[in-house]
Amino acid sequence: MHKQVRMTRAALMAAGALLCSTGAFAQDDGLRAGVQDDMPELMELYRDLHANPELSFEEDETAAKLAARMRKLGFEVTEGVGKTGVVAVMENGQGPTVLIRADMDGLPVVEQTGLPFASTVKATPATGVETGVMHACGHDTHMTAWIGAAQQLVDHKDEWSGTLVMILQPAEEVGEGALAMLEDGLFTRFPKPDYAIAFHDAAQFPAGTIGYSPGYALANVDSVDITVKGVGGHGAYPQSTKDPVVLASSIVMKLQTLVSRELSPLEPGVVTVGSFRAGSKHNIISDEAKLQLTVRSYTDEARKLLLDGIARIARGEAIAAGIAEDQLPVVTVADPYTPSTFNDPEFTETVMTGFRTRFGEDRVMQVPSVMGGEDFSQYRRADPDGVESLIFWIGGVPEDEWQAAQNGEGALPSLHSPFWAPDAEKVIETGAEALAAAAIDLMPAKGG
Repeated sequence: MHKQVRMTRAALMAAGALLCSTGAFAQDDGLRAGVQDDMPELMELYRDLHANPELSFEEDETAAKLAARMRKLGFEVTEGVGKTGVVAVMENGQGPTVLIRADMDGLPVVEQTGLPFASTVKATPATGVETGVMHACGHDTHMTAWIGAAQQLVDHKDEWSGTLVMILQPAEEVGEGALAMLEDGLFTRFPKPDYAIAFHDAAQFPAGTIGYSPGYALANVDSVDITVKGVGGHGAYPQSTKDPVVLASSIVMKLQTLVSRELSPLEPGVVTVGSFRAGSKHNIISDEAKLQLTVRSYTDEARKLLLDGIARIARGEAIAAGIAEDQLPVVTVADPYTPSTFNDPEFTETVMTGFRTRFGEDRVMQVPSVMGGEDFSQYRRADPDGVESLIFWIGGVPEDEWQAAQNGEGALPSLHSPFWAPDAEKVIETGAEALAAAAIDLMPAKGG
């Protein structure tokens, strides 16, 4: 077994230096040359996608233009799966079925990158307030690499045998697109995969590096609303009220004990109160306060402990404050939620062994799991005994920005930042080759 390597700061710097000094991969079997030949066309596509983002479940033009490309490549294409999703299938003899996913949606963010092809699109999301729209999470690089991988898999059909299911997923940013596609028959109307793979660009690693986390890679994401009720009145006479601000404040503080005192120290968890709204004037005690929470966990057991604890604490603090039974806090957990993403360890190691050989040991490194969420998790969760899955990271930080940050000369923008502008060429080049290579390795040609 290959030695597991954590992506420490020193390792990252070494990887960045390697990329800067060589610009080359460890192995060349034709895929790389094919991707590089396609890069001018792929970068043109990337710039078009970047300049024309669409919000979740509104990816109509994006889906149509990419579906047309897949038809030209010879795929059997179905549009409108899970509202705006696309499924492209290519059968190429007997063998496993591999699903490759890219997400399509942009974010309600006003772009500030200064790129010549920056988005000027405006739209009105569910909030009802018009906003700019931007691919601030890099889904434009995901889609372009997905097309690049498809082109290479068509060009190298003699090297693999099986069924390729390539999907464009809507609404990853709201955590609902994967489930929408599954509920629309992704695993029943189309070949059900044995393996599901995807990548995400990363704003914390040098462009072109590959990071992976075996086991839990991303978290359960729950959104919880708590409506705290009270008895309002004049701020000068608090004795005649039941102050929901004080009660809600007690709830906020008590919630901090869930992770620190109830969850095992060895089990990751987050309970963050992101919004606290109450009252309208200095001298009025309101009759209601509203809290909005994000709750993160990995296991189903930890998720249940945290959610049950939130409901218990809200009720208990209200009772202690003398709130009547019919005025106890209302706790609402959003449904659906985003389940944690689990990378099957043995499958992950199999794919990464191939990546190490292909890209070099210094380019492929194990990285810590994160508390962000990804609804790619739904594909494995729909059939955990039948589908093995893996999502990996591809670093996107441009060389000059990475080096400046290492020298303490500036902070790096994060995903979802209006300033996030990855080194798209390296992300797409690496992503297209990695996805195509993984698929070929998983579906070797008979006798190959």
